[in-house]
Amino acid sequence: MNDDAELIRQTLAGQTAAFGQLVQKYQDRLYNTVVHAVGNAEDAKDVVQEAMVQAFVKLDSFQGASAFYTWLYRIAFNVASTHRRHRGAMRAVEQAAIADGHLRHSENGQPKNPNDGPAARMERDERCRQVRHAISQLPQEYRVVLVLREIDGCCYETIAEILDLPVGTVRSRLHRARLQLREQLQEVLATDD
Repeated sequence: MNDDAELIRQTLAGQTAAFGQLVQKYQDRLYNTVVHAVGNAEDAKDVVQEAMVQAFVKLDSFQGASAFYTWLYRIAFNVASTHRRHRGAMRAVEQAAIADGHLRHSENGQPKNPNDGPAARMERDERCRQVRHAISQLPQEYRVVLVLREIDGCCYETIAEILDLPVGTVRSRLHRARLQLREQLQEVLATDD
């Protein structure tokens, strides 16, 4: 498969199918990150679709100073911020958990671990729901940094570039996000006993 720079060059030369290859390459990964950041599947689909359209329209402004995916992320998070302002309050994170179910199951809908019984699956699903809910309760500035680092595995420098923040601010927000998340999960676990 062509590398990103070549696909971008082809797209700018009028070969729109090349941009389709970029979309195929990145849309699922982008969706999986955005769904955690915005809190539900429908909004995430809208944000990713809008981000892809904006990326296509603005492709000639891509300088290549960063990775294409970093640039695309930045567009997606800007779209998500705008979308959130227009949509008002976010829907429940449980919708994202339902949409995200494909991540925990194989293509035939069965659990990835065939030794998991119904009780183990229920317990795992409940823990996932609790973690997603706790993440959704974080302030947006902490949630986005946490999702980019812990769920998508971005390095500090990439997060800083995506969010247009100093690396020190990224580290500080990530630290605070982890502390708040730990506190929230401890409260949930204490109420379950």
